[in-house]
Amino acid sequence: MPAVRHASFAPHVYPDTRLLILGSLPGARSLAEQRYYAHPTNQFWQLVGEVIDRPLAGMDYDDRLAALREAKVGLWDVIRSAERRSSSDSEIREVEAQDLAALVAELPDLRMIAFNGGKAAAVGRRQLPGLEGVEIVDLPSSSAANTGGYAGKLERWLVLCLALSR
Repeated sequence: MPAVRHASFAPHVYPDTRLLILGSLPGARSLAEQRYYAHPTNQFWQLVGEVIDRPLAGMDYDDRLAALREAKVGLWDVIRSAERRSSSDSEIREVEAQDLAALVAELPDLRMIAFNGGKAAAVGRRQLPGLEGVEIVDLPSSSAANTGGYAGKLERWLVLCLALSR
C-alpha cells in the first residue's frame, strides 16, 4: 500500500486548560470518523476516564469532549501532517510538526503536557523549549499495539491527576 499524506484535527483546548494530552497523528479509523481515538481497541477513553473519574468510554463523543472541557483537559496531536501507509506510528514519514509553542503560549493555566506514546514524545519534545511551571510527561501509548497491559498503562497515566488537583 502506498503512503498517503494525513493531517491532524484542530486542537480541543480552552484558555483554562490545565492538562494537555498530545498524541502523534490520528489513525485511519479516527480520520474516517473525524474523532480523536475512535478505534474501539484504543484504551485512551478508558484511561482518561480514570484520570478525571468519569465513564468516558460509555459516553457519546460530544459528551466525552464536554467532560474533558469541564475537567480542563485538552487534546491535540504533535504532527500537523505526515505520510503513512497504515495507522502504525512506526509508519509515519515526512513529518510536518504542529506549532506547539504557539498553542502553549495561549494556555496560561497549563500545568502539564502529556505525550501519548513514544512517537508523540519524540516529535513533541523537539517543539517545546523548557517551560516554567509546566511538567512534561511521557506516557505509554493508549493504542492496543502497545501490549504492556492496561494495569501498567493506568498506573503511569494516573500521574495526570496531579495537573488537575493543583
